[in-house]
Amino acid sequence: MTVGISDHAQKEITDVVFVELPKVGKDYKAGESVAVVESVKAAFDIYAPIGGKIKKVNADIPRNPALVNASPYEQGWLFTLENFNADELKKLMTHQDYQKFLESDEH
Repeated sequence: MTVGISDHAQKEITDVVFVELPKVGKDYKAGESVAVVESVKAAFDIYAPIGGKIKKVNADIPRNPALVNASPYEQGWLFTLENFNADELKKLMTHQDYQKFLESDEH
């Protein structure tokens, strides 16, 4: 599973200047802080959407954190997870659900 931030989130954060990525091989539970994204505005924790082990980090991000803004879905991903419980995936919003959420007054 590949993890990053949404296009909406990167627009809210604005210019990303630094990203602290997790260590490969480390296990996290859903909701734990895994990474930190710093922008010209502030620093933001990135939380594990589901529990699992860090399989890979995007080595391009520390050298070019602006990829998070320029290409959040293709080149700006942060890390991948393995050894996760597939049942936890069912609790996550689909892209369509997320778009509806953003359009609602709930966020």
